[in-house]
Amino acid sequence: MTTETQFNEKKWFELFSNKARVIYPHSDPSHDYLHILRVVHTAKSLCLAEKAKWEVVMPAAFFHDFVNIPKGDPRRPYASRISAEAALEYLRSVHYPEEYFEEIRHAIEAHSYSANIKADTLEAKIVQDADRLDSLGAIGIARCFATSTLMSRPFYSEQDPWATGRDLDDKSFGIDHFYTKLFNLVEHLNTETAKKEGEHRVAFIKTYLAQIKREI
Repeated sequence: MTTETQFNEKKWFELFSNKARVIYPHSDPSHDYLHILRVVHTAKSLCLAEKAKWEVVMPAAFFHDFVNIPKGDPRRPYASRISAEAALEYLRSVHYPEEYFEEIRHAIEAHSYSANIKADTLEAKIVQDADRLDSLGAIGIARCFATSTLMSRPFYSEQDPWATGRDLDDKSFGIDHFYTKLFNLVEHLNTETAKKEGEHRVAFIKTYLAQIKREI
């Protein structure tokens, strides 16, 4: 990371935070301002542990979902590219150092699971890891069921909650999403720091699901 005289972290953090409060909707608690703050703080921890460039990671983490395209929208696979363009346009308007733009662009584009873009830089790997970690653990559970509500899907199948005699279908049932996607995220995490945390969070989800199974 550069020194404070070269990069005024506090100034940019406050500016980006204020912008994020405006652009991220309260209507979707799985992708709201609080989600962004968690991703930013996780990204900073990973950045310090992995010795990456915070000048790239911070704006990319703040604006990785600059344009929120709902799940199920046909533009969804292109959401990260659309967000990257919008983020760079904003960063240009506030005179953020353009030397970081291409790295920021790549970090935003590669963060998305559905975009299927390989993270080629350490900074992109960190933004990707930070966003994916927010899909796991206690917060990940809350986000999964918040999305279920927005999609009008029940928490589980009445006839076969654990898919013992049917195919998994996370478009129809909330719990299925843990098995179709979330449990697989750990093997796609890039940094050792994130993998260790991811394993801890997955273990918590499995304990939670065991309790749900007991209750229903």
